[in-house]
Amino acid sequence: MKTPFHFQSSWNSFKIASLLFLLTPQVIMAQSIYKVASNNSTKVTVNGQSNVHDWEMTSKDIESQGAFKFNAKDELIGLSAFNFSVAAKSLKSGKSSMDERTYKSIKATDFPKISYKLTSAEVTAVQANKYSIQTTGILNIAGKTQTISMKVMALVNADNSISCHGTEKLMLTDYGIEPPSFMFGAMKVGNNLVIKFDLDYTKTVTSK
Repeated sequence: MKTPFHFQSSWNSFKIASLLFLLTPQVIMAQSIYKVASNNSTKVTVNGQSNVHDWEMTSKDIESQGAFKFNAKDELIGLSAFNFSVAAKSLKSGKSSMDERTYKSIKATDFPKISYKLTSAEVTAVQANKYSIQTTGILNIAGKTQTISMKVMALVNADNSISCHGTEKLMLTDYGIEPPSFMFGAMKVGNNLVIKFDLDYTKTVTSK
């Protein structure tokens, strides 16, 4: 009497395993490669202070792409292979003398790109189509690198583009940069900066 029982149990296990196998394609992640879009919304802004007044530099000369992962419900669940760079001399304040002094301080001729490479990311859904991405990556400025942790907010738009924004605080001296001064030292730039970014991404490739 025990033999039929074992046979039936094995047959049930086989049917369950077969069902799970058939359902597997529905949960495979789709990975899409996105590149940054050149539009009026995409920009990077650097805000700082001095003993005279606050200042700001902005750039739209940005290169970036990343692999965004989605589940079967088209929900964002991961981010990998992400990189970002901005041309150092594309940062503009509207004052040429300040720009040139800044380029000299960050060694823009020797290191023309400020770059970032993602090492890990954790995506959390905030609400429909809106996500918080806790990232860790390596930021390179003036030939010096630092590992930074940063929260990025991402919105998946109706046209499947992705809008990302966030801020990060950093210190110039962490990258071996001496805060510049102007007007024979009368104006001294502070050591603390705030980097703000607004980046729009469009899909280029999708794979399983």
